[in-house]
Amino acid sequence: MKTVFVLFDSLNRHLLGAYGGRRIPTPNFDRLAARSLTFDRHYVGSLPCMPARRDMLTGRLTFLHRSWGPLEPFDNAMPELLHAAGVYSHLITDHSHYWEDGGATYHNRYNSYEFVRGQEGDPWKAMVQPPWERLREQYHAKQFTTERRKYYSQNIINREFIKEEKDFPSVQCFAHGFDFLDRNREADNWLLQIETFDPHEPFHAPARFKEAFDTGWNGAIRDWPRYGRVDELPAECEELRANYYAVVSLCDFLLGQLLDYFDHHDLWKDTALVVTTDHGFLLGEHDFWAKNRMNLYEEIVHIPLFAHDPRNPQPGVRSTALTQSIDLAPTFLDLFGVPVAAEMEGHSVLAAARSATALREAALFGYFGGAVNVTDGLYTYHRFPVDLNSQEIFQYTVMPTHIHSPFLPEELSRASLSDGFPFTKGAKLLKIPVTERSPMYMNYGPGALLENDTRLYDLRADPGQARPLRDSEHEPRLQALMTRLMQANEAPPEAFQRLGFSSPAKSS
Repeated sequence: MKTVFVLFDSLNRHLLGAYGGRRIPTPNFDRLAARSLTFDRHYVGSLPCMPARRDMLTGRLTFLHRSWGPLEPFDNAMPELLHAAGVYSHLITDHSHYWEDGGATYHNRYNSYEFVRGQEGDPWKAMVQPPWERLREQYHAKQFTTERRKYYSQNIINREFIKEEKDFPSVQCFAHGFDFLDRNREADNWLLQIETFDPHEPFHAPARFKEAFDTGWNGAIRDWPRYGRVDELPAECEELRANYYAVVSLCDFLLGQLLDYFDHHDLWKDTALVVTTDHGFLLGEHDFWAKNRMNLYEEIVHIPLFAHDPRNPQPGVRSTALTQSIDLAPTFLDLFGVPVAAEMEGHSVLAAARSATALREAALFGYFGGAVNVTDGLYTYHRFPVDLNSQEIFQYTVMPTHIHSPFLPEELSRASLSDGFPFTKGAKLLKIPVTERSPMYMNYGPGALLENDTRLYDLRADPGQARPLRDSEHEPRLQALMTRLMQANEAPPEAFQRLGFSSPAKSS
């Protein structure tokens, strides 16, 4: 077996033609849907970027125990399980979070890896004295700073070195992918992961991809929305959205090159192809930009998934199975005939497609410290603590790092030693209380949220989630599903208590 896994970041399902989108032409995602099995009810697990990737690699939800952080020593990392079975894995990525404190254990799980530099705030090019006054004129004030070690300032410097289409990191990622395929497509037993940060913000694409979405904007570069409520004028909003559309068009083009390669070399007969993303991104829907600050609406959590299995091709077939990101690791193990680890909560989406059996009754998802959310594919239920700022919540880890830094001594001074959980295989853990001083608190933790009220939505009657409802039948039913899934995840006792459930033993 051979497998190509394409992972985009912040790719909005509802904008793709294969899922009914009409605003952006996406002919190559349409081509992919015609050649593969398309999943209509695929959801996230843990959010945002690195928690999502930990779910993908380990096959289990992480957000009830830990915020953004590394893979832990007790985690079952899919590439290592493949390696133990004689399968070679290679990662190509421009996603710089892998090289930060909070992600530095992921890429080393693969047999080999390539890192393409320059995306977002990647600390790539060095300018001790940048021409700030010239650059200030180029960039909108809302995405400009001269403060060092900030994503905005480093991105401005990086973009001084990204001028031609071939310089763009996502273009380079796919070019490296084709190099791998040229060298290795005749070999057997390998997994290639082509992962690009696009279409994640900033929405920077070669000029030709913007032409179809020209807004007439004549101001400074405006391609990086804030995380929060929309307060920009309409013209500015349209320019931000247009730049996102341009990057999605670039992603569609790059995917088309890969599909051309599959066609030219007839890889469909012996090579699996899986394409998905980690989460979506709000572009003004619900009066918000981005993620992390608001309720987990469908635009963020309902994501695309396409899969071609050469053992059982299903071109153009749609699946209504309820799937989520934790199913990816079991799916890749299934492709190579490798047993899943006992601690994995996910299931192979391809095995389900072969047998037409339901994978799950409901899917659990969320951010650490925020709401716990559940969907059965027909309803979504988002349950918040009564008071986000007074809840008792702990991080469980033996790898105490945030995105950009180790845990603060102040945080660690209050840590105790936990006996761990069954899934930690006997490893004792640091149990670290979350405080307002924590670097994650105001970024993607409890202090970041601008919405914090418990809601229930009927996705059939209200697909835009504009009218939360009270329902004496479905709310208790979804609460019961939520607590059963939390128990199956071995969630700590306080995870139940913060939601108003009395105890794990009584929560179902």
